[in-house]
Amino acid sequence: MEPRQRERVDELFELCRLLPKVERDAKLESLSGSDEKVVREVRSLLEAYDGAPDFLNQPALEEHPGILKDALEGRTGPAPATIAHYRIVERIGAGGMGVVYKAEDTRLGRFVALKFVPDEVRWDPAVMERFRREARAASALNHPNICTVYDVGEDQGRTFIAMEFLDGSTLKEHIAGRPMEVGAVLNLAIEIADALDAAHGAGIVHRDIKPANIFVTRRGLAKVLDFGVAKVIAETSATSSHDSTVNDHLTGPGAMVGTIGYMSPEQVRAQHLDARTDLFSFGAVLYEMSTGRMPFEGASPGEICGAILHTPVTTPSQVNPHLPPELERIILKALEKDREVRYQRASELRADIRRLKRDTENGHSALAQPSTGIAAPGVRRRSFSLPAVVTTGILALLTAGSFGGWFRSAQPYSQAQLRPQQLTAQSAEDPVMVTSVSPDGKYLLYADLEGLHLRVIASGETQLLPIPDTFCFR
Repeated sequence: MEPRQRERVDELFELCRLLPKVERDAKLESLSGSDEKVVREVRSLLEAYDGAPDFLNQPALEEHPGILKDALEGRTGPAPATIAHYRIVERIGAGGMGVVYKAEDTRLGRFVALKFVPDEVRWDPAVMERFRREARAASALNHPNICTVYDVGEDQGRTFIAMEFLDGSTLKEHIAGRPMEVGAVLNLAIEIADALDAAHGAGIVHRDIKPANIFVTRRGLAKVLDFGVAKVIAETSATSSHDSTVNDHLTGPGAMVGTIGYMSPEQVRAQHLDARTDLFSFGAVLYEMSTGRMPFEGASPGEICGAILHTPVTTPSQVNPHLPPELERIILKALEKDREVRYQRASELRADIRRLKRDTENGHSALAQPSTGIAAPGVRRRSFSLPAVVTTGILALLTAGSFGGWFRSAQPYSQAQLRPQQLTAQSAEDPVMVTSVSPDGKYLLYADLEGLHLRVIASGETQLLPIPDTFCFR
């Protein structure tokens, strides 16, 4: 086979290997007349690929840290005791782009993380360019939520990147297959969105946002890692055109970049990418943080890619019923398959999350402060006098009536704007007797046999205002 044909085989294989079988067959069928030999070779490779064990279809070093990782680390050879002005302390991990060590910067007296390119692939220009590009992309960004690159160098025949040393664990380890607390989700999401906004503002698209590439320090600070597949958005200058050509050589056409399960539809289709692809991937991360599971799952990479392209995602509240409706709306908007109706900028997504965080905290603060004549939780019920209780009940019902009046006077919504949403889950033995929604739609006031309840609709947080045993509804 000629070199040109071999290159074409490689391109087509990369394009087809993750497509659903129907789309893959259609693609190859459309090419059969042009070069039957190339198509036949691609089909042969795909058959071998489909029959391979599942571990070959995963990011090997991240998902299977045993034999493969040991093999890679063995190929890098033992790290020297010192390299340049860094003293190696210990190995801390390995990734698709090399092995990482903790080291001491002997000049500045601080710890750093050193990433080395494996010996076996140092001769590969594409790998080395990608390695250098990771350093350039990250070093161009100065942001508290992006891992800082200090230095790039070569010593004793070893190429390395010196990065900020982080103490903590990855977001993937934090999730650990369980939904995270809403407050933690919102805090980390704001920081991640801010990091993406900074990167996109500098013209850099990450293209591999996933929990394994987000670090959470012991102080709870989010750090975005691994710009190894980052792409600088092409400008109209000659220099940018050259960079774009280099990027296209390294990652396209047909060379799908990213991690299966977090790819945007345009990544799966190997189309031109812009900042919105990161927002889709971030939506997948938010989904996993909120539910403990990935939004797109399947028995094979092809099935996962098919789900990303064609299958509506299971709504997060079906997986985690306690999820605030507004957070669900944010996640689903980020996961829109059509990028034109997805979030267009990270700043928009960040603003929505900040607004939800503010409303949740304001609601919590308001509920935490007892109103005049209404006892807060923890106050003994026997301290109420009956007149005070009656007055409290009347005031509460008047308040409910006021809410109802305001709500009725508000401009009616069209049927297309309304979406059913269950706000209470009472049993037949404890029915809801009085309900009213505030005119701004943020609060629900209702009463049952247990007492009066004030709920923040967005977060679902509810404050019980207890009624003494001597008082009951008639």
